[in-house]
Amino acid sequence: MILIIKIVAGIFFLIAVFLFFIERWMMTKNNLPVVKQEINRHFCILIPARDESKVISGLLDSIEKQTRKIDSKDIYCIVEEKTDPTVNICQSRSINVIYRRDLTKKRKGYALDDAVDAILKMKKHYGAYFIFDADNVLEPTFIEEMEKTYEEGYDIGIGYRNCKNGNDSMISACSALTFTMINTLGNERKRKTTQTMTISGTGFYIRGSWIEKWQGYPFHSLTEDYELTLYAVLHGLTTTYNKSAIYYDEQPIHYRTTVTQRVRWIKGYMESRKKYIPEIKKQRKRKNPNIASQWQETIGVMPYVLAIVGFALYMIALIGQTIHQYQAQNPTWYHPLLFLVVLLVILYIILSIFTGYMIKQENTYFQLKPKIIIQTILFYPIYLLTYVSCAIRALLTKKVKWQKIDHHRNIKKG
Repeated sequence: MILIIKIVAGIFFLIAVFLFFIERWMMTKNNLPVVKQEINRHFCILIPARDESKVISGLLDSIEKQTRKIDSKDIYCIVEEKTDPTVNICQSRSINVIYRRDLTKKRKGYALDDAVDAILKMKKHYGAYFIFDADNVLEPTFIEEMEKTYEEGYDIGIGYRNCKNGNDSMISACSALTFTMINTLGNERKRKTTQTMTISGTGFYIRGSWIEKWQGYPFHSLTEDYELTLYAVLHGLTTTYNKSAIYYDEQPIHYRTTVTQRVRWIKGYMESRKKYIPEIKKQRKRKNPNIASQWQETIGVMPYVLAIVGFALYMIALIGQTIHQYQAQNPTWYHPLLFLVVLLVILYIILSIFTGYMIKQENTYFQLKPKIIIQTILFYPIYLLTYVSCAIRALLTKKVKWQKIDHHRNIKKG
């Protein structure tokens, strides 16, 4: 029985490695703008801003300091109630305030849908819609850099997500590194091979012609950003990543908050895949220049899941072998257990080195203090492991509700 478990674990590992290399092998230039699109330099900004009076001024200040100006009449903040202090802050700056229509729909996608619907009813025609969270802060050249991307003809341009508060705790630093993996280790590679980018959070624009085609914002899952990613793969929206367009957001400083956040992400990931992957698989059978992105999204996190399951099975086999040898009074009964401990230590060291590498790559931007760097290197392997428990919670929870995460941190740019 123990041998069978080890064989199954080995098969899982081999499949994981095979899928991982297939994903990397399919690197073809297939997501470039083919036709020069209409250039309309009239841009707008959408900001879901429910109860964000503590941080909204930081974002609005950074918008005012942009080298490429956006008029206040083209900025739209979405709130739920007229009594929200955010309303007064926006109105004092002559910024449009849009009130939610249906407060039973709590997700960001619904708020954006309400804003787009209101704008289209005003008969306004924008070349690009920029989307930010209220806690974001932009570098002064953000819009200027994104305009270059827009003029190249890309349907979606994604900025570089930096962190406001990486030095608040090792938890906030670990949370920030999640987006390092998405951007620096993911989107940077995809940009070079022109695959469809992974959209995470906000800090991006969508070409106005697509918004007008949709007549709204049709992405309403728990992770509307990932849903948009899959839509882009399915419908051929061209995307790119502009690392020179830098913005900042606030990361949770408490572990419990990150668990709530990650359970929502994982549930939303599963919801979005259930909706789009069957269609992507059908389209994959036809001739499509974006085949690499279609394969990559079809595979998704499967290589990592298989590797984790394979490792877990191997651990079970070693523990079972230890118990069996102990019961048989074998003097070397502890050897399998010792081997398991050595494997776990090696895995921890590898992940710690990986964390140190990521921090070295990104610390020009994050500017973490030495104490936080050390804490993060030591804790991040454990933080990654807790994604397993978050995934189990997401699987076992029938319906994950959207929960607001309070923002407090302000920084000034410009």
